[in-house]
Amino acid sequence: MERIGNIGIVFIAGFGPIVRDAEASRKLYCDSLGIPFKEESGGYLHTEALAGANSFALWPLSHAAQSCFGRQSWPDDIPVPQAWLEFDVDDVEQATAELEARGYRMLVKSRLEPWGQTVSRFLSPEGLLVGITFTPGMREKK
Repeated sequence: MERIGNIGIVFIAGFGPIVRDAEASRKLYCDSLGIPFKEESGGYLHTEALAGANSFALWPLSHAAQSCFGRQSWPDDIPVPQAWLEFDVDDVEQATAELEARGYRMLVKSRLEPWGQTVSRFLSPEGLLVGITFTPGMREKK
């Protein structure tokens, strides 16, 4: 990565939601998605077992609305997300079905995006726009 000024960012060291409802968040990330967290005092959950972010992007809300709803504006009856997070999985349809069975409302299901990614999206308890994806272009790099 090109060094800009004196900062020189090398990689994303971490990302995670700030949770208000710890039990709802634990249910999603631990129970439903199966992320292996370590627990520290005060209920702080963390893991260093997931591979890092392959993309960091400033995604315009109008683009997120287009991806989820096929229009440029976010619906008034659905909370506006403050961030996005995507988990690449081996089988988007299977993961989507399991999350729906656990009570998560999908905003879009197994949609094929123009850039080749298959994605299902829903809102997390914290208000993150979460994608369950299969991204061939990122897998080819591995």
